[in-house]
Amino acid sequence: MNRRPMLRLTAVALAAATIVAACSNDDDDSSPATQAPATGAPADTMAPDTMAEEPGTIVDVAVAAGDFTTLVAAVQAAGLVETLSGEGPFTVFAPTDAAFADALAALGLTAEELLADTETLTAILTYHVVAGEFLAADVAGLDGQDVTTVNGATVKVTVDGGSVMVNDANVVATDVMASNGVIHVIDKVILPPA
Repeated sequence: MNRRPMLRLTAVALAAATIVAACSNDDDDSSPATQAPATGAPADTMAPDTMAEEPGTIVDVAVAAGDFTTLVAAVQAAGLVETLSGEGPFTVFAPTDAAFADALAALGLTAEELLADTETLTAILTYHVVAGEFLAADVAGLDGQDVTTVNGATVKVTVDGGSVMVNDANVVATDVMASNGVIHVIDKVILPPA
């Protein structure tokens, strides 16, 4: 089957991103954006000093949040920092560090194997990005629909009560605002179709 090599390459890319993240010395002590629950409530409980400032780009916000070091390292390894720092707007379904760790463990890959294929890494990362800004209420309104990602493949949005899923990943926090779009946090790394 063609899926096994794709999963192996995906895992290799994720492991390498983990190493890059572990080796980076980012002493950014800016406070992370407050993340709202996946029920669609906006993240409006930010500290008073951060409300006056305009948020940075999607990459800046992900770095400041502190729970996306692997995602940021993967974006750097794939050469997508400039793109995701561009004008946008973008909607990013961002897997946490724990989600990346789970994906690596499930695939049984090492960090060294991860960076073996930046083409595959780019395909996976762009599968987590949708052109345009879709806030939580907009995403919830897409129930049952396929949404085209920057990768060109589609993700399926499903809503069950207050729970929103993108493919098989749960949306665990919503509306983390950036100057060029919005981040919704998911609990799994989603893989594009082979």
